[in-house]
Amino acid sequence: MEWLQVFILAIVQGITEFLPVSSSAHLILVPVLTDWPDQGLAFDVALHLGSLSAVLIYFRRDILGMTVSWGRSLTTRQLDDDARLAWAVILGTIPVGLAGLLLKDTIETVLRSPIYLSIGLIAFGLLLGWADWRHRGSRSEHQMTWKDVLFIGCAQALALFPGTSRSGITMTAALMLGLSREASARFSFLLSIPVIVLACGLETIELIESKVAVDWLHMAAGVLLSGISAYLCIHYFLAFIKRIGMQPFVIYRIVLGVLLLWVFL
Repeated sequence: MEWLQVFILAIVQGITEFLPVSSSAHLILVPVLTDWPDQGLAFDVALHLGSLSAVLIYFRRDILGMTVSWGRSLTTRQLDDDARLAWAVILGTIPVGLAGLLLKDTIETVLRSPIYLSIGLIAFGLLLGWADWRHRGSRSEHQMTWKDVLFIGCAQALALFPGTSRSGITMTAALMLGLSREASARFSFLLSIPVIVLACGLETIELIESKVAVDWLHMAAGVLLSGISAYLCIHYFLAFIKRIGMQPFVIYRIVLGVLLLWVFL
């Protein structure tokens, strides 16, 4: 890969991984607008590792508290707010894990069409706008019930449909349940941790089995750039989401979906 390709792909992945705009749509659009070759599986692993490191570093205090409280809950059988949130992340990950195992082949073959990608961007973008406009409340992530968590977890499984956006659909579900914008975003980001870990694990296994050569310098740059851009994205998104709302992202998704339809039709 050229260094410009490394830089662009890492920045695009870092920013779009956590914004409700679909990172898969952007990573498909980049090679369409350029003549760059496919970046390869090794670089995909690096980009995901960068995103994972960003969310772990940003929420390090929350994660530490959740981990300690979760471990304590195993012996005491008592749940405080942190333990409850940790169990919520675990429960919310189960549906997407099961759906990924059952539908992996279908997703990778049938649903990777740019048409489906465009439909996902536009349809789920409109759903996000509707949820933010009509159902947004003031509940925090600590006030969720187990039914709420399961609903958000099942919604996350829909992110396997191209163009949906994992962060977008989980925020949509949380907003529909009356969570605030900030709480919806925070839980979505925490919920991303096991999903990215699972994705990295599967990609690493495939990488080892394929025995392809790895450009470690490009890998390191991808991790660093993706991590920095993802960290900044999380920070500023949480800082401004209360003021800007979801509507700018809805408009952006619709424009991008129409652009993809125009390019591929």
